[in-house]
Amino acid sequence: MHPNPIYRTAPADRNLAFARDRGFGVLSLNGADGPLIAHVPFLLAPDGATADLHLVRSNPIARALDTPQTAVIAVSGPDSYVSPDWYGASDQVPTWNYIAVHLRGTLALLPQEDMRDLLDRQSAHFEHRLRPKTPWTADKMDPGTLARMMRQIVPCRLTVTAVDGTWKMNQNKPDAVRLRAAGQVQSSPIGQDVALLAALMLAPPQG
Repeated sequence: MHPNPIYRTAPADRNLAFARDRGFGVLSLNGADGPLIAHVPFLLAPDGATADLHLVRSNPIARALDTPQTAVIAVSGPDSYVSPDWYGASDQVPTWNYIAVHLRGTLALLPQEDMRDLLDRQSAHFEHRLRPKTPWTADKMDPGTLARMMRQIVPCRLTVTAVDGTWKMNQNKPDAVRLRAAGQVQSSPIGQDVALLAALMLAPPQG
């Protein structure tokens, strides 16, 4: 998280809503030989208290969960390079605007028999957003094939103890300067979802 508090005024519910909607992040914990990292879809509970996910059984993180471990899921949103020339003001330096939310807590394995329920809940969550497509369900699979595939993955739950968010959108600049930069970010070839980031820069979140 960026240390400047001006970028960290978004309320907890906004950070949680962003993470829930994104539903994908970088899971990390400390391993014996250094950080362990996995890119995972997750299902955040309505109250933000837990995030459910699954890992391939052979994943080093899954192997490390013989006991619960302190972990974090870093959820990234839109981002873009910002050129000093875009501000229309002197003595500026390059920067990078972005949105990120970190979910910190304790990661533990769930009972293997919970895997089917997690698969059903997670697929329903994402399939629901593909309307008018008829949602995919596991019932469409051959039961034997499904059982074999589910034996290769393990269900996990992050019990969330802290939520931190950075919404870095030039809030440290005068409004006119920030708005000029937003106009350039909108069509920048550097970054991800730059149009969305530019729209958010027009009205950055307040506390």
